[in-house]
Amino acid sequence: MGIISGIIENTSNSNNIAWVEKKYARLLGQDEELIRTYQWIKDLMIFTNYRLIFVETQGSTGKTVKYASFSYKHIIGFEVEAPGDFAADAKLTILITDGMHTKKIIKDFDEDKDIYQAQAMLAKFVGT
Repeated sequence: MGIISGIIENTSNSNNIAWVEKKYARLLGQDEELIRTYQWIKDLMIFTNYRLIFVETQGSTGKTVKYASFSYKHIIGFEVEAPGDFAADAKLTILITDGMHTKKIIKDFDEDKDIYQAQAMLAKFVGT
């Protein structure tokens, strides 16, 4: 397994990248590296050098965890809805296709998360 490096950003101010590395290293393939993660209360979005992974913990007890993985080549676009003068939250919409169907994944970013860094990561990897 490749060396995992990156930055974690979340609203809980728990910038513990070692925790993310330890807990989710089993999701990564050979030579795959964690680049950046964004964490919400129960969900996580992980950028690697090969794909985008969503970890969604379902239910209040967290008994079920859903892992969704998308190669960057299947991301066909994304949209940033930035906050205006009277709004604090932003929204990132990611469009993913399997060739026949398109799926939208929408993530809300509060002011503690930099939506522009997330869109810059997508801009870097989408289409490569």
